[in-house]
Amino acid sequence: MKLFFKTLHKHYYIAIVALLFVPLYPFLYYFSRKPERYWVLNHFRRFYALVTSTLAGFLFRYKVKTKIDWSRTYIFCANHTSNLDITAMSLLAKNNFAFLGKDELLGNPMTALFFKTIDIPVDRNSKISSFKAFKRTGEYLKDGISVVIFPEGGIGDGFPPTLLPFKNGPFRLAIEHKVPIIPVSIKDAWKIFFDDGSKYGSRPGICHICIHEPIETSDLIAEDADMLKDKVYSIIQSGLA
Repeated sequence: MKLFFKTLHKHYYIAIVALLFVPLYPFLYYFSRKPERYWVLNHFRRFYALVTSTLAGFLFRYKVKTKIDWSRTYIFCANHTSNLDITAMSLLAKNNFAFLGKDELLGNPMTALFFKTIDIPVDRNSKISSFKAFKRTGEYLKDGISVVIFPEGGIGDGFPPTLLPFKNGPFRLAIEHKVPIIPVSIKDAWKIFFDDGSKYGSRPGICHICIHEPIETSDLIAEDADMLKDKVYSIIQSGLA
C-alpha cells in the first residue's frame, strides 16, 4: 500500500511538470533560440523548477559553507542519486549556467528543449561525442557560463546509493581554464525520489544540500587533475555523512 501511494505521488509530480511545461513552452522556446538569451532561459528554468517541486512537496534546504561570488564562473560538481538533483542545482546556481548530461535526455520532450540549446549532451560511450562536449564546455567557461556536472557520470543501481568513482573530465577542464570548482553534497534527495522514481516512487520531503567552499585551480597544472578529483570526492563524501 505504501508503494502504491508513492507511485501515485510520482505520477502526480510528472503531471505537474508536464502541465506547467505547456504554458511556459512559448517563453522557453523563444529564449532558447539564441545564446545571448540563455541567461533569461535560466530564469525561466529556475521558476519552472521551483513551482513544480513546491507543488509536489519537494523542499530544498541549502547550507552554504562560504559566501559565493556569483560574478565568477564555476564548475559545480555534485553527487547524483535522483532526478531532483537537477532541480536542486537549477535553484542553487544564481549566475548563467548550463548542465553537462547524458544524451538520453534528448529523448524527453521537456529536457530536450534545454539539451538541444543551452545544455551540453554527451554520449559517454562515444569518444567523438565526449570530445565535442568537452570542447563546448570549455567554450562556455571561456564565455563566463558556469557548468553543472555530475562527475559520477550517472546514477548507480545500488540502493541505498553510494558515491561512485568520478570521471576525470571536470577536473581537467577546471585546471585548463583556471576555473574554481564548487563541490556540492546532495544528502538525501534519494530518500524521497530515487533515480527517476520508477522503482520506489516518490514522496514529499526535504532535500538537504551542502555547498562547500570553492576550490581554486589557478595554481594547478594538468598533472594535478587526479589529486583534484580525489579532493573533490572526499569533500562531497564528507557532506553525505
